[in-house]
Amino acid sequence: MQQRIKIFVSAYACEPGLGSEIGVGWHWVLEMSKYFELWVLTRESNRHTIEPWIAQHPEYAGIHFLYYDWPKWARLWKKGLRGVRTYYNIWQACTNGIVKRAMQKNDIRIFHHLTYGNVLWKVSGYGQKQFFVWGPVGGLESIPAEYSRHYNRKSQLIEKVRRVVTSMAVWNMGFRKRCKQANLILCKTEITRDLIPQKQADKTVLFTDVATDISCLYSSDKKVEQNVTEFITVGHLDAWRGFDLIIEALPKVIAQNSKIHLTIVGNGPDKARLERLVKKYALEPFVTLAGKVSMNIYKDLMRNADVVVNAALKEGAVTVSFDCMAMGKPLICLDTTGYTRYFTNDYATLIPQKGRAEVIQHLEEAMLRMTQPEERDRLGRKAQEVSEKFSWENHGREIRDVIMKAYASYSTK
Repeated sequence: MQQRIKIFVSAYACEPGLGSEIGVGWHWVLEMSKYFELWVLTRESNRHTIEPWIAQHPEYAGIHFLYYDWPKWARLWKKGLRGVRTYYNIWQACTNGIVKRAMQKNDIRIFHHLTYGNVLWKVSGYGQKQFFVWGPVGGLESIPAEYSRHYNRKSQLIEKVRRVVTSMAVWNMGFRKRCKQANLILCKTEITRDLIPQKQADKTVLFTDVATDISCLYSSDKKVEQNVTEFITVGHLDAWRGFDLIIEALPKVIAQNSKIHLTIVGNGPDKARLERLVKKYALEPFVTLAGKVSMNIYKDLMRNADVVVNAALKEGAVTVSFDCMAMGKPLICLDTTGYTRYFTNDYATLIPQKGRAEVIQHLEEAMLRMTQPEERDRLGRKAQEVSEKFSWENHGREIRDVIMKAYASYSTK
């Protein structure tokens, strides 16, 4: 039996049963383990869910997990997303020795930095000196001032700083060094790919980080009132995710068809502003802010929904956009040039990311069109038909192929 290629994977965010980048990291590890022998470094705080899951799925017992965290008392200052970048950078510095020892001891030649996938965040110093797979990465997308001037002061400041940082990324020494040392750069969006220095452009591949979980396939029968069109939007309540755009689109939709309802799932810093918008437009009977929910409740809410809306202005809330395909739900989304490459108007409604007023108008038109049961059903059936094409199993083969192609080219030099 041919020995499988060994890969060391750095996956700060990697845990079963969750969405967002944490769930993405987990799915990548599972799919890669089918083709490679993996050593996976992640946080100690993820052990309590990873090890019971592996015990229940012995087919994945061959993955070698390594864990590291500071003691809890030393990271009391880190709460949720507060302080995450600072702690992440500390974690990368502290684990560099673990990466080096594990790769040398086990004769591992490939290092894959998986999560977090932000091009401006640190990567293991030792790992990036090996055959270095980086990504999928993003983080160079920014929000135009036309949108951010509607945010609260804190979010406006964050976006101003982000625009400055991203505009200066090409001069960021850490970013330039990682681009130079990487043998394969997987880019989530065209924006990120186009900002990679020209000398390293031949190492870039457009590659989304998410796929469809076809285990979500089940009947889309609703429990709620049949003559009400149920829209759902999901994600951490950050200003850039565009929940305000959906809310501002609702009044004109309701003026033509009042039998609609929107559920916003998630919690975050923009919650108070969204609540004020709902009150401003007297939308309390039509909008529910459900807060953060468990995975089981999320699936129930998705099953009860008719249409999924993702108005994120950059690559975000991607998981739900793929989940809706498997569930046979039509999707309305802004075209971010990333994951939306995989969607067409045959089974989704792609809205060009232009002026704010124009985007809101397109959302109004799309949501009103989705109040027509025949149109919803047509798009939903088509989405479910193509969902298997974008399954994690197929994506796993694409991951294998892109890494093997790059490594084969490197090995023959």
